[in-house]
Amino acid sequence: MTTATRSGVPSSEAVSRGYNFASTWEQNAPLTEQQQAAIIALSHAVVERPFPSVLSQENISKENNGLTISTKPGTVEESGEINSVLVNTNQFYKWFTDLEAAMKSETEEKYQQYVNTLTERIQTCDGILQQVDETLDLFSELQMQHQVVATKTKTLHDACDRMVIEKQRLVEFADSLRSKLSYFDELENVAASFYSSNTNVASENFLPQLKKLDDCISYVENNPQYAESNVYLVKFRQLQSRALGMIRAHVLSVLKSSTSQVQTALRGSGGSKSAISEGVEASIIYVRFKAAASELKPILEEIERRSSRKEYVQLLSECHKIYCEQRLSLVKGIVSERISEYSKKETLPSITRSGCAYLMQVCQLEHQLFDHFFPSTSEDISSLAPLVDPLCTYLYDTLRPKLIHEMNLDILCELVDILKIEVIGEQLSRRGESLAGIRPTLDRVLADIHERLTFRARTHIRDEIANYLPVDEDLDYPGKLERSAETKSDPSSVNLLLDQSLDAFKTWYPPLEKTVSCLSKLYNCLEQAVFTGLAQEAVEFCSLSIQKASKLVAKRSSQMDGQLFLIKHLLILREQIAPFDIEFSVTHKELDFSHLLEHLRRILRGQTSLFDWSRSTSLARTLSPRVLESQIDAKKELEKNLKATCEEFIMSVTKSVVDPMLSFVTKVTAVKVALSSGAQNQKLESAMGKPLKDQAFATPDKVAEIVQKVNAAMQNELPRVMEKMKLYLQNPSTRTILFKPIKTNIIEAHEQVLKLLKQDYSEEEITNIKMVSIQELESQLNNLV
Repeated sequence: MTTATRSGVPSSEAVSRGYNFASTWEQNAPLTEQQQAAIIALSHAVVERPFPSVLSQENISKENNGLTISTKPGTVEESGEINSVLVNTNQFYKWFTDLEAAMKSETEEKYQQYVNTLTERIQTCDGILQQVDETLDLFSELQMQHQVVATKTKTLHDACDRMVIEKQRLVEFADSLRSKLSYFDELENVAASFYSSNTNVASENFLPQLKKLDDCISYVENNPQYAESNVYLVKFRQLQSRALGMIRAHVLSVLKSSTSQVQTALRGSGGSKSAISEGVEASIIYVRFKAAASELKPILEEIERRSSRKEYVQLLSECHKIYCEQRLSLVKGIVSERISEYSKKETLPSITRSGCAYLMQVCQLEHQLFDHFFPSTSEDISSLAPLVDPLCTYLYDTLRPKLIHEMNLDILCELVDILKIEVIGEQLSRRGESLAGIRPTLDRVLADIHERLTFRARTHIRDEIANYLPVDEDLDYPGKLERSAETKSDPSSVNLLLDQSLDAFKTWYPPLEKTVSCLSKLYNCLEQAVFTGLAQEAVEFCSLSIQKASKLVAKRSSQMDGQLFLIKHLLILREQIAPFDIEFSVTHKELDFSHLLEHLRRILRGQTSLFDWSRSTSLARTLSPRVLESQIDAKKELEKNLKATCEEFIMSVTKSVVDPMLSFVTKVTAVKVALSSGAQNQKLESAMGKPLKDQAFATPDKVAEIVQKVNAAMQNELPRVMEKMKLYLQNPSTRTILFKPIKTNIIEAHEQVLKLLKQDYSEEEITNIKMVSIQELESQLNNLV
């Protein structure tokens, strides 16, 4: 049955695809549990299906190696029962075939119909699947064609993008090329504009065209690699030169016109130059000129903005020069006449003060006007120099002849104070940059005054100090001091303090007073190096002059007066120069040719040659002189002279009081030295071997006479010395310092004599000598001070 069934089912690919489709359907539409249970129950029922009745074991027998089948009659025909005996295999197969055919006819008809239906459906599905395969093939072909189209489209898009980029690049290149060519294309436009007969500097298009020209020149200069750039640069520069020349001519024309208008207004004012010069800052000179030249301001400002280029720097400098020339033609006459009026009516200090004040006023006004036209370059003082320098020259030319002929140191010092303190120190520093242009002229005038002052100071030191010739009144010491002391003690004097200060200067030796006065005037007027040289020279000459005068005073009065005179004036000089914060030392250099004399002698003797370069002793090698340097310190020399004079005075006073004692001590010392020496002869030893008090010069009476002379000198001479010291040296501390060594010398002399007396004399002899005790002596000396 199975074989027949399989043979009845068409075997084809459509059936397998149908089965696959059913399997997929089964998977996509699974049975429920109830359905599965029903199918299982059905399968169990089929399994338990009984054999047909004709195949029951009861009716089957086997005889004689044959198969016997018994069936009920009428089975096949009526009831379906078959009774037959299957003898061999062929019968069985036949029977089985009949049975199978019967079963087909009975039970599988509906299944056959179902199979036919399925077969038709399978064929339909096979047709659908074939169509689907054809459709899929078409879709595959369509997809391939779509990929080809997409690839071509992408290629097309990429090509379009490249073309767009290339187009943008070409557009940018064209724009860049157009922008670069625009600088070259401007040549014709600018040339047509500048060479036009209607071109005017004051027109609105001139400055923009000039700016375009500058931009073109800058571009061509920065890109010399372009073709014909040099040719275009030359043409651009020609146009620029023409434009700058037009500006220069325009500025000159406007300034000349403004100057002419102001001059016409000045002439029409009806006043003289002196009347006009009273107000140099008046509107007729400044305000009107500013109004007349106002049209230049935009052009000049534009030039200043472009002053980074050398062409405009030169043009701006020429404009400055033209401006200064026109302004100078307006104000030089007024300024020169005003300074001339000062020169005729006033003294030199007044001329200097008034002239500087007036010139600073003019310069300040001119600077303000210059700043109006040139605001960016007005800070540069050199820009206004062509105007300021000639105006300052008028003042300098007026002052210099008067300075050269000025002889008075006081006036020269006053001029230094006016320029250094009032003008430069106060007014210039207060007004700032507007007066910076006048500073060189003021420094020049100040330098001339310094030079003249230095010359006059040297002349004054030489004539009034070094070569001073004293008169009798100058050497009247101590008479001059005594008269001064009487004046101080006079209670009738009204202004006692002023009189005392004047008398103090009157008691000075004139060269000292002139030295101190000269240095006091010059200290703040000259540079420190110059003042140091002058101060050293003045102190040196003053010290020498005082020493000379002290010798004359010693001859005229006494040796003590000469010494005290010298001490007094040297102390005053030292005290007066102490406030000067300088070193009173100068290094002198001189050439020494003395070493050449020996070489000349050797040449004359033929011992050496004049041009023997191989020897260091040749004259040609040693012809250069030697430079000798010597440093002179006037202050140290002053201290040295003062110290020597004080020591000389101390020794002089000491000798005048205790000279007998000093002589006695010297003789006693000589005798003791002789006695201690073993090289003397016998006679000398016998003569000197006597006791000291037995010596002719050392007897108690002689010693008492010496002590009496010393006491008399202390009572008479020493007070007189102290009176002179008080007369010459008013400062008590100075007298105390000077008297202290004198006191020490007197006490030491008494101590030495007293020591000798105690060694060689008896107490009775010492009492008879009447030697003053040291305590009493100190008390007496202290009372003198």
